[in-house]
Amino acid sequence: MKKEEHLLEVRSLSVRYPVRGSWFGRKRFLHAVEDVSFFLDAGETLGLVGESGCGKSTLGRALVRLEKPASGEIVLNGRDIASLEGRQLRACRREFQMIFQDPYGSLNPRLTVSSALCEVLRIHFPGEDLRTLRDRAGILLARVGLELDALDRYPHQFSGGQRQRIGIARALAGDPGFIVADEPVSALDVSVQASVVNLLMDIQKESGTSFLFIAHDIAVVEHISRRIMVMYLGRVMESAPSHELVSSPRHPYTQALLSAVPSIDRSGRKRIILSGDVPSPLSPPRGCPFHPRCPRARPECTGSLPPWTEKNGRGVRCFFPL
Repeated sequence: MKKEEHLLEVRSLSVRYPVRGSWFGRKRFLHAVEDVSFFLDAGETLGLVGESGCGKSTLGRALVRLEKPASGEIVLNGRDIASLEGRQLRACRREFQMIFQDPYGSLNPRLTVSSALCEVLRIHFPGEDLRTLRDRAGILLARVGLELDALDRYPHQFSGGQRQRIGIARALAGDPGFIVADEPVSALDVSVQASVVNLLMDIQKESGTSFLFIAHDIAVVEHISRRIMVMYLGRVMESAPSHELVSSPRHPYTQALLSAVPSIDRSGRKRIILSGDVPSPLSPPRGCPFHPRCPRARPECTGSLPPWTEKNGRGVRCFFPL
């Protein structure tokens, strides 16, 4: 029986940035993403959580080739897009898109919605005339719940939630099979967040689009995702089905993140306060990257990096998992 292929397979992906100056004659690098591997199936949403600065957004940008990987593979539909450049990369960009965090900063304030959408559509459908492109733009707006009269308005005339819907419409222009949603609701009011999350879920049911959903709020991620990955200092520390990770975290870092989620249940988890700050990615600690802040750290944790162990669909990088 032939093994079923995943829509996306990421293998040992690393993103590093050179830093000016040297350290005793050696070049220095900021280790933003280190040796990350995972898969994503068609029609699936994979959640990605972690503290600010852990490398979530950098990983998302690398997957859509807005950042160039230092090493590793990004295999989408059986093709390694990490190695593509120039015309070859542009030719396959229709297969993957990104929804950005800031719904205002990601839109050109000088362009009407029609111009912004037609600009993208013209790239994906180069042979069509302006009227046809405008008709396509109207269909995209309808898909995200906006009226046709929005075409001739400017970004500043919309609310934050409406602007994010326009950003989603732009991402859908080429009918991609894979979308990176980089904290798409973090800049929105709580009352608006649910409607945008539900919109993404409806789009997935309608078209089978796969999402990498990046967020700080584990409750939101649990609602929309089938599986969740937890990142710390550029590395994936734990991965599991959403309900299993939330109900029984195995990594101490995941446990600390979950303890910070507000709850009206007084019998909930005890708040875990992590000591110290996140280490600098310029000089990550030897051994487990979490050991300087881990309440369960032992001498073994400082000597070498814990191996990634996986069993029954759950993975963890820890010598002494919970």
